[in-house]
Amino acid sequence: MVATDAIFGFWCLVAAWGFAAGSVASAVPDPELWRVGDLESRDMARATFRFYAELNDFLPAERRGREFTYEFSGSPAVKDAVEALGVPHVEVDLILVNGESVPFSHRLRDGDRVAVYPAFESLDISPLLRLRPRPLRRPKFVADVHLRRLARLLRLLGLDVVFLPGADDEELLRISLEEGRILLTRDRQLLKHGRLTHGYFVRAEHPLEQAREVVRRFDLAGEVHPFSRCLECGGELTKVQKEEVLERIPPRTAAWLSEYVLCRGCGKLYWRGTHFRRLARLVTEILSPEPS
Repeated sequence: MVATDAIFGFWCLVAAWGFAAGSVASAVPDPELWRVGDLESRDMARATFRFYAELNDFLPAERRGREFTYEFSGSPAVKDAVEALGVPHVEVDLILVNGESVPFSHRLRDGDRVAVYPAFESLDISPLLRLRPRPLRRPKFVADVHLRRLARLLRLLGLDVVFLPGADDEELLRISLEEGRILLTRDRQLLKHGRLTHGYFVRAEHPLEQAREVVRRFDLAGEVHPFSRCLECGGELTKVQKEEVLERIPPRTAAWLSEYVLCRGCGKLYWRGTHFRRLARLVTEILSPEPS
């Protein structure tokens, strides 16, 4: 959710910069190569940038929460400039150039003032140009190979998460696009892939904190149904009669327990054993409010 000061800053910025008249600069078929600050100053154009709310996580400390100058040559697309500064395009929902909302393809010009915003969860920006696709009605995910424990925790909550240990970047992109899944990763370069439409950079490093972060970022509290999915493959669990799986149950367990569930995907059998209380505590920890 965008912080209150960022939202306030958004409207102040629009008022201060105004809405520039005229059309968006025409695209240049073969833009010159550009980079930050390594050409003679007489050859460089300058734009003023500011990033808001969680987008500052991608910036060095000296550029966070403030305006700074970006030097370039030619007329790069604003998307290229944003990603050159370290921010993946899938994290951006709105860009204002001189007070006007613009598409990623808008070409930068000398003297431009650029404000870049993340997803607006509690503010209606429909009159402006939203850059990301509409949020998925029921979010589902694909996690990269470094987020195995996060994937298991999200599955524990009953969320739909694909995790393939051997998946490369191309496979992750294919799954995200074909199945409409949000790609979870800590690889910033992967999130900058031009074909990717839904992705999220996981900030936290510890799996439990990562799970909390994802639940809060995508407002998933209402989607949580603990112990309804397989931890191994993510398939849905369904109740099964004890007699149907009796040969798979340890004798000591079968003697006192009558309720069992079976994964529709991989066939793994589950019951409420001694590990259940530990897993239930994990669910509580993930869903508990942050300490004040």
